[in-house]
Amino acid sequence: MLYDPHLDLFLQAAELGSFSKAAEACLITPSAVIKQINILESDLGVRLFERTHRGLKLTTAGKSLKKDAPELIRLSREMASRAVAAMNSDGHIIRIGTSPMTPAEVLVELWPKMSEKLPGLKFQLVPFDNTPENARTILKNLGVNIDVVAGLFDEELLRYRECAGIQLSREKLCVSFSVNHPLAAKKRLSIRDLHGEELMMLTPGSMGSMDALRDYLTKNHGLITIVDFPFYNTEVFNDCENGHRILVTVERWKTVHPLLKTVRMGWKFDMPYGLLYSRTPDKKVKQFLAVLSEVL
Repeated sequence: MLYDPHLDLFLQAAELGSFSKAAEACLITPSAVIKQINILESDLGVRLFERTHRGLKLTTAGKSLKKDAPELIRLSREMASRAVAAMNSDGHIIRIGTSPMTPAEVLVELWPKMSEKLPGLKFQLVPFDNTPENARTILKNLGVNIDVVAGLFDEELLRYRECAGIQLSREKLCVSFSVNHPLAAKKRLSIRDLHGEELMMLTPGSMGSMDALRDYLTKNHGLITIVDFPFYNTEVFNDCENGHRILVTVERWKTVHPLLKTVRMGWKFDMPYGLLYSRTPDKKVKQFLAVLSEVL
Protein backbone atom coordinates (compact mmCIF):
# COMPACT_ATOMS: atom_id res chain seq x y z
CA MET A 1 0.00 0.00 0.00
CA LEU A 2 1.41 3.39 -0.96
CA TYR A 3 -0.96 5.31 1.27
CA ASP A 4 -0.91 5.20 5.06
CA PRO A 5 -3.17 2.25 6.07
CA HIS A 6 -4.22 4.26 9.12
CA LEU A 7 -6.42 6.23 6.71
CA ASP A 8 -8.87 3.33 6.58
CA LEU A 9 -9.41 3.53 10.33
CA PHE A 10 -9.64 7.31 10.18
CA LEU A 11 -12.43 7.12 7.60
CA GLN A 12 -14.31 4.53 9.68
CA ALA A 13 -14.08 6.68 12.81
CA ALA A 14 -15.04 9.83 10.89
CA GLU A 15 -18.06 8.12 9.32
CA LEU A 16 -19.29 6.45 12.52
CA GLY A 17 -18.37 9.27 14.89
CA SER A 18 -16.97 6.88 17.49
CA PHE A 19 -13.72 5.03 18.13
CA SER A 20 -15.69 2.17 19.70
CA LYS A 21 -17.96 1.77 16.67
CA ALA A 22 -14.95 1.95 14.34
CA ALA A 23 -13.24 -0.76 16.40
CA GLU A 24 -16.33 -2.98 16.18
CA ALA A 25 -16.55 -2.49 12.42
CA CYS A 26 -12.85 -3.30 11.97
CA LEU A 27 -12.80 -6.25 14.41
CA ILE A 28 -10.13 -4.70 16.64
CA THR A 29 -10.11 -3.10 20.09
CA PRO A 30 -10.98 0.57 20.74
CA SER A 31 -7.52 1.11 22.24
CA ALA A 32 -5.94 -0.13 18.99
CA VAL A 33 -8.06 2.36 17.01
CA ILE A 34 -7.07 5.25 19.28
CA LYS A 35 -3.40 4.26 19.07
CA GLN A 36 -3.44 4.21 15.27
CA ILE A 37 -5.33 7.50 15.01
CA ASN A 38 -2.77 9.06 17.35
CA ILE A 39 0.02 7.77 15.10
CA LEU A 40 -1.70 9.25 12.03
CA GLU A 41 -2.17 12.62 13.74
CA SER A 42 1.48 12.58 14.84
CA ASP A 43 2.72 11.73 11.34
CA LEU A 44 0.60 14.48 9.75
CA GLY A 45 1.31 17.01 12.49
CA VAL A 46 -2.35 17.96 12.82
CA ARG A 47 -5.31 17.15 15.05
CA LEU A 48 -8.03 15.30 13.16
CA PHE A 49 -10.67 14.89 15.88
CA GLU A 50 -12.00 16.83 18.81
CA ARG A 51 -12.85 14.31 21.54
CA THR A 52 -16.04 15.39 23.35
CA HIS A 53 -18.43 13.69 25.77
CA ARG A 54 -20.90 13.48 22.87
CA GLY A 55 -18.48 11.66 20.64
CA LEU A 56 -15.99 12.62 17.93
CA LYS A 57 -16.04 15.85 15.97
CA LEU A 58 -13.83 16.44 12.94
CA THR A 59 -11.46 19.39 13.05
CA THR A 60 -10.94 21.54 9.96
CA ALA A 61 -7.92 19.41 9.09
CA GLY A 62 -9.99 16.28 9.68
CA LYS A 63 -12.73 17.46 7.32
CA SER A 64 -10.13 18.18 4.64
CA LEU A 65 -8.55 14.76 5.02
CA LYS A 66 -11.93 13.00 4.97
CA LYS A 67 -12.66 14.68 1.64
CA ASP A 68 -9.30 13.83 0.04
CA ALA A 69 -8.52 10.41 1.53
CA PRO A 70 -10.80 8.25 -0.67
CA GLU A 71 -9.20 9.59 -3.85
CA LEU A 72 -5.72 9.09 -2.41
CA ILE A 73 -6.57 5.49 -1.51
CA ARG A 74 -8.00 4.82 -4.97
CA LEU A 75 -4.95 6.25 -6.77
CA SER A 76 -2.56 4.36 -4.50
CA ARG A 77 -4.33 1.06 -5.17
CA GLU A 78 -4.20 1.67 -8.91
CA MET A 79 -0.47 2.39 -8.69
CA ALA A 80 0.08 -0.76 -6.64
CA SER A 81 -1.91 -2.82 -9.17
CA ARG A 82 0.19 -1.48 -12.04
CA ALA A 83 3.36 -2.30 -10.12
CA VAL A 84 2.11 -5.84 -9.52
CA ALA A 85 1.26 -6.20 -13.22
CA ALA A 86 4.76 -5.05 -14.14
CA MET A 87 6.27 -7.59 -11.76
CA ASN A 88 4.10 -10.35 -13.22
CA SER A 89 5.66 -9.81 -16.61
CA ASP A 90 9.05 -10.76 -15.14
CA GLY A 91 7.95 -14.27 -14.09
CA HIS A 92 5.76 -16.19 -11.69
CA ILE A 93 6.80 -14.61 -8.40
CA ILE A 94 4.38 -15.52 -5.62
CA ARG A 95 4.69 -13.40 -2.49
CA ILE A 96 4.07 -15.49 0.62
CA GLY A 97 3.22 -13.81 3.92
CA THR A 98 5.09 -15.51 6.77
CA SER A 99 4.92 -15.35 10.57
CA PRO A 100 5.32 -17.90 13.38
CA MET A 101 1.62 -18.76 12.95
CA THR A 102 1.80 -18.84 9.14
CA PRO A 103 4.98 -20.74 8.17
CA ALA A 104 5.67 -21.31 4.48
CA GLU A 105 7.20 -24.80 4.59
CA VAL A 106 4.06 -26.36 3.11
CA LEU A 107 4.76 -24.51 -0.16
CA VAL A 108 8.46 -25.27 -0.02
CA GLU A 109 7.54 -28.96 0.11
CA LEU A 110 5.31 -28.61 -2.97
CA TRP A 111 7.69 -26.38 -4.94
CA PRO A 112 9.62 -29.12 -6.87
CA LYS A 113 6.44 -30.56 -8.41
CA MET A 114 4.92 -27.14 -9.03
CA SER A 115 8.03 -25.73 -10.72
CA GLU A 116 7.93 -28.61 -13.23
CA LYS A 117 4.46 -27.55 -14.35
CA LEU A 118 5.05 -23.80 -14.02
CA PRO A 119 8.62 -23.00 -15.17
CA GLY A 120 10.03 -19.83 -13.67
CA LEU A 121 7.97 -20.15 -10.47
CA LYS A 122 9.61 -18.31 -7.59
CA PHE A 123 8.57 -17.65 -4.01
CA GLN A 124 9.23 -14.37 -2.24
CA LEU A 125 8.82 -14.52 1.54
CA VAL A 126 7.25 -11.42 3.10
CA PRO A 127 7.50 -11.52 6.93
CA PHE A 128 4.91 -9.72 9.04
CA ASP A 129 3.94 -9.35 12.71
CA ASN A 130 1.00 -11.61 13.46
CA THR A 131 -1.24 -9.07 15.22
CA PRO A 132 -5.04 -8.80 14.85
CA GLU A 133 -4.63 -5.43 13.11
CA ASN A 134 -2.08 -6.80 10.61
CA ALA A 135 -4.13 -9.92 9.96
CA ARG A 136 -7.19 -7.86 9.13
CA THR A 137 -5.26 -5.50 6.84
CA ILE A 138 -3.23 -8.19 5.08
CA LEU A 139 -6.09 -10.61 4.45
CA LYS A 140 -8.41 -7.87 3.24
CA ASN A 141 -5.71 -6.65 0.82
CA LEU A 142 -4.28 -9.94 -0.44
CA GLY A 143 -2.82 -9.41 -3.91
CA VAL A 144 -1.39 -5.98 -3.11
CA ASN A 145 1.77 -6.67 -1.09
CA ILE A 146 1.19 -10.35 -0.28
CA ASP A 147 -0.38 -12.95 -2.60
CA VAL A 148 -0.99 -15.89 -0.26
CA VAL A 149 -0.85 -16.71 3.44
CA ALA A 150 -0.88 -20.24 4.87
CA GLY A 151 -3.02 -21.01 7.88
CA LEU A 152 -6.12 -22.51 9.46
CA PHE A 153 -9.45 -21.37 8.10
CA ASP A 154 -13.09 -22.23 7.61
CA GLU A 155 -15.99 -20.62 5.74
CA GLU A 156 -16.77 -18.35 8.67
CA LEU A 157 -13.23 -16.96 8.77
CA LEU A 158 -13.14 -16.49 4.98
CA ARG A 159 -16.39 -14.56 5.14
CA TYR A 160 -15.43 -12.02 7.77
CA ARG A 161 -11.81 -11.72 6.57
CA GLU A 162 -13.10 -11.07 3.03
CA CYS A 163 -10.77 -13.51 1.27
CA ALA A 164 -10.79 -16.97 -0.37
CA GLY A 165 -9.00 -20.20 0.54
CA ILE A 166 -7.76 -23.45 -0.99
CA GLN A 167 -7.51 -26.46 1.31
CA LEU A 168 -4.21 -28.37 1.41
CA SER A 169 -5.01 -30.68 4.32
CA ARG A 170 -7.14 -31.17 7.40
CA GLU A 171 -5.29 -30.65 10.65
CA LYS A 172 -6.35 -32.53 13.77
CA LEU A 173 -6.91 -30.23 16.72
CA CYS A 174 -4.32 -31.03 19.37
CA VAL A 175 -3.32 -29.49 22.68
CA SER A 176 -0.06 -27.87 23.75
CA PHE A 177 1.24 -27.30 27.28
CA SER A 178 4.49 -26.63 29.12
CA VAL A 179 7.13 -29.35 29.07
CA ASN A 180 7.01 -28.98 32.87
CA HIS A 181 3.27 -29.67 33.06
CA PRO A 182 2.24 -32.89 34.86
CA LEU A 183 0.64 -34.15 31.62
CA ALA A 184 3.92 -33.84 29.69
CA ALA A 185 4.87 -37.44 30.50
CA LYS A 186 1.97 -38.74 28.39
CA LYS A 187 2.24 -39.31 24.63
CA ARG A 188 -1.52 -39.20 24.06
CA LEU A 189 -4.31 -37.74 26.15
CA SER A 190 -7.98 -38.46 26.70
CA ILE A 191 -10.49 -35.69 27.28
CA ARG A 192 -10.75 -36.73 30.92
CA ASP A 193 -7.07 -35.82 31.33
CA LEU A 194 -8.17 -32.22 30.80
CA HIS A 195 -10.65 -32.25 33.68
CA GLY A 196 -9.67 -29.64 36.25
CA GLU A 197 -7.44 -27.84 33.74
CA GLU A 198 -7.74 -24.42 32.06
CA LEU A 199 -8.13 -24.93 28.32
CA MET A 200 -7.36 -21.94 26.07
CA MET A 201 -9.66 -21.63 23.05
CA LEU A 202 -10.53 -19.03 20.42
CA THR A 203 -13.33 -16.66 21.37
CA PRO A 204 -16.74 -18.04 20.25
CA GLY A 205 -17.68 -16.92 16.74
CA SER A 206 -14.08 -16.75 15.46
CA MET A 207 -14.11 -20.12 13.68
CA GLY A 208 -17.02 -22.51 13.35
CA SER A 209 -14.79 -25.58 13.58
CA MET A 210 -13.41 -24.42 16.91
CA ASP A 211 -16.92 -23.64 18.13
CA ALA A 212 -17.93 -27.25 17.43
CA LEU A 213 -15.23 -28.49 19.81
CA ARG A 214 -16.21 -25.88 22.40
CA ASP A 215 -19.86 -26.93 22.26
CA TYR A 216 -18.93 -30.58 22.69
CA LEU A 217 -16.71 -29.90 25.69
CA THR A 218 -19.23 -27.55 27.31
CA LYS A 219 -22.05 -30.10 27.05
CA ASN A 220 -20.07 -33.21 27.99
CA HIS A 221 -17.06 -32.15 30.05
CA GLY A 222 -18.04 -29.35 32.40
CA LEU A 223 -14.99 -29.99 34.59
CA ILE A 224 -12.82 -28.30 31.95
CA THR A 225 -12.50 -24.53 32.42
CA ILE A 226 -12.39 -22.80 29.02
CA VAL A 227 -10.33 -19.60 28.82
CA ASP A 228 -11.06 -17.41 25.77
CA PHE A 229 -8.51 -15.56 23.67
CA PRO A 230 -9.24 -13.56 20.48
CA PHE A 231 -6.37 -14.40 18.15
CA TYR A 232 -3.50 -16.88 17.72
CA ASN A 233 -0.10 -15.22 18.12
CA THR A 234 3.13 -15.81 20.03
CA GLU A 235 1.72 -14.05 23.11
CA VAL A 236 -0.94 -16.76 23.38
CA PHE A 237 1.74 -19.47 23.34
CA ASN A 238 3.72 -17.56 25.96
CA ASP A 239 0.60 -17.30 28.14
CA CYS A 240 0.06 -21.04 27.79
CA GLU A 241 3.60 -21.80 28.98
CA ASN A 242 3.82 -19.17 31.71
CA GLY A 243 0.32 -19.80 33.08
CA HIS A 244 0.61 -23.61 33.01
CA ARG A 245 -2.53 -23.70 30.89
CA ILE A 246 -3.42 -25.99 27.99
CA LEU A 247 -3.86 -24.57 24.49
CA VAL A 248 -5.93 -25.96 21.61
CA THR A 249 -3.57 -25.99 18.64
CA VAL A 250 -2.35 -28.08 15.67
CA GLU A 251 0.80 -30.10 15.03
CA ARG A 252 2.04 -27.63 12.41
CA TRP A 253 2.56 -25.14 15.25
CA LYS A 254 4.55 -27.51 17.48
CA THR A 255 7.77 -25.53 16.92
CA VAL A 256 6.29 -22.09 17.69
CA HIS A 257 7.37 -22.22 21.36
CA PRO A 258 10.40 -24.33 22.41
CA LEU A 259 9.01 -25.00 25.90
CA LEU A 260 5.63 -26.32 24.80
CA LYS A 261 4.78 -29.93 24.01
CA THR A 262 2.08 -30.72 21.46
CA VAL A 263 0.02 -33.89 21.91
CA ARG A 264 -2.84 -35.42 19.90
CA MET A 265 -6.19 -35.92 21.56
CA GLY A 266 -8.69 -38.76 21.42
CA TRP A 267 -11.39 -36.50 19.93
CA LYS A 268 -12.26 -36.35 16.20
CA PHE A 269 -12.18 -32.60 15.67
CA ASP A 270 -10.09 -31.07 12.90
CA MET A 271 -9.84 -27.95 10.73
CA PRO A 272 -8.99 -27.12 7.11
CA TYR A 273 -5.44 -25.90 6.56
CA GLY A 274 -4.39 -24.21 3.36
CA LEU A 275 -3.70 -20.97 1.56
CA LEU A 276 -5.69 -17.77 1.84
CA TYR A 277 -5.78 -15.52 -1.23
CA SER A 278 -7.74 -12.65 -2.74
CA ARG A 279 -11.34 -13.18 -3.83
CA THR A 280 -10.27 -11.58 -7.12
CA PRO A 281 -6.79 -13.03 -7.78
CA ASP A 282 -4.74 -11.74 -10.70
CA LYS A 283 -3.63 -13.93 -13.61
CA LYS A 284 -0.36 -14.92 -11.94
CA VAL A 285 -2.06 -16.15 -8.77
CA LYS A 286 -4.78 -17.95 -10.77
CA GLN A 287 -2.09 -19.88 -12.65
CA PHE A 288 -0.33 -20.69 -9.39
CA LEU A 289 -3.56 -21.96 -7.79
CA ALA A 290 -4.40 -24.06 -10.86
CA VAL A 291 -1.01 -25.77 -10.74
CA LEU A 292 -1.28 -26.20 -7.00
CA SER A 293 -4.61 -27.98 -7.43
CA GLU A 294 -3.00 -30.34 -9.95
CA VAL A 295 -0.14 -31.44 -7.71
CA LEU A 296 -2.19 -31.91 -4.53
